[in-house]
Amino acid sequence: MRIGSREFKDSGRTYIWGILNVTPDSFSDGGKYDRLDAALRQTERMLREGMDVLDIGGESTRPGHVQISDEQEIERVAPVIEAVKARFDVPVSLDTYKYEVARAGAQAGADLINDIWGLKYDEGQMADFLAGSGLPCCLMHNRRNAQYGDFLPELKADLQETLRIAEAAGIRKENIILDPGVGFAKSREQNLEVIANLDSLRDLGCPLLLGASRKSVIGLTLDVPVDERLEGTLVSTVFASLAGCSHVRVHDVKENVRAVRMTEAILQYRKEGAKEEGRSWIRSGSED
Repeated sequence: MRIGSREFKDSGRTYIWGILNVTPDSFSDGGKYDRLDAALRQTERMLREGMDVLDIGGESTRPGHVQISDEQEIERVAPVIEAVKARFDVPVSLDTYKYEVARAGAQAGADLINDIWGLKYDEGQMADFLAGSGLPCCLMHNRRNAQYGDFLPELKADLQETLRIAEAAGIRKENIILDPGVGFAKSREQNLEVIANLDSLRDLGCPLLLGASRKSVIGLTLDVPVDERLEGTLVSTVFASLAGCSHVRVHDVKENVRAVRMTEAILQYRKEGAKEEGRSWIRSGSED
């Protein structure tokens, strides 16, 4: 998959997305980066730490958030996207579910649209925009009614419906990343179930993204506040890498980059060890 000027593998590598919330009210870092100079400094820092994609968000999606207008969201994100693209060589994702914001973001230079409603927020306008623009997209699982009968099969069916909407609109499947939506319309137990079963979603045929960084599933499980959720985030990132997720979206870039690199090194050693063991078995067999 190409995002901006960069090619991303669909398997065999886990890429790190750095979160840049240019909002006053995001659950973890609201108000820290809603000034342009602070946003640019944070972007530069995350790039030094090994970020692969910058994910910019202009509206908080925390529980109980207040929705803002398209115009307000555009005023927040467009100048930041333009400034980032002018100064840094990094693929930029725009975190929005509103097609007018997506359109303005693309005009400002966004390379990918990250839609937390998986094309189901509007009456097809986002899907039509993405198909017409040719931009890659990350499409997340979400529900207005968080009632499930058989949780994992229903989550998978919901994502399949998102893929059907995308196909009907003309969005190429090779331009789609899927996100199972940890923290959205799910209980703590269901969020843990998602993370534990990420590999079961790989047969949907799209690269996967996990976004569990600092979320309530970690806080509730460990009984810690939002500023003490790094270790829990790192564990979820390692699980994502082990399950073959191609992307993780995080606040703490440096630590997650190191966790992924260590995990990939161990996986590579295990893979090479298995090959060597197979060669040894062949050699032993030929001598008998």
